Amino acid sequence: MKIFALFLFLSLPTVTFAQNYQGMGGANMENMMQQMQKMQKCMENVDQEKIKALEQRSSQFEAEIKSLCSEGKRDKAQEQAISFGKDIAKDSTLHKMRDCGKLMKGMIPQMPYMDQEFTDTGDHVCD
Repeated sequence: MKIFALFLFLSLPTVTFAQNYQGMGGANMENMMQQMQKMQKCMENVDQEKIKALEQRSSQFEAEIKSLCSEGKRDKAQEQAISFGKDIAKDSTLHKMRDCGKLMKGMIPQMPYMDQEFTDTGDHVCD
């Protein structure tokens, strides 16, 4: 979900961006590489055990939601999704990861969920 997308973005190797980001000149590429190194150094200060715990918690939540949706308990699934989203948005580890990701802002194409806070958009979690 949002955490997994953010974690995936933050853990992508520098080479992937360097190979796939077209139209970038040498100076811009060097600047991006420096920013990526700063971001990686920042991520080294994030407790890896807490990241694993967030991943596990998110996986368990996803399984619970899928189960509720398959059982036709859409309202309960939606309530739990909103509660989980609000709760996880307060997590200090997620905030640290987001701060590290901000070091790359403007250096690479916009990634989904990068600057979004949790909001109830009216979409249903089961759909």
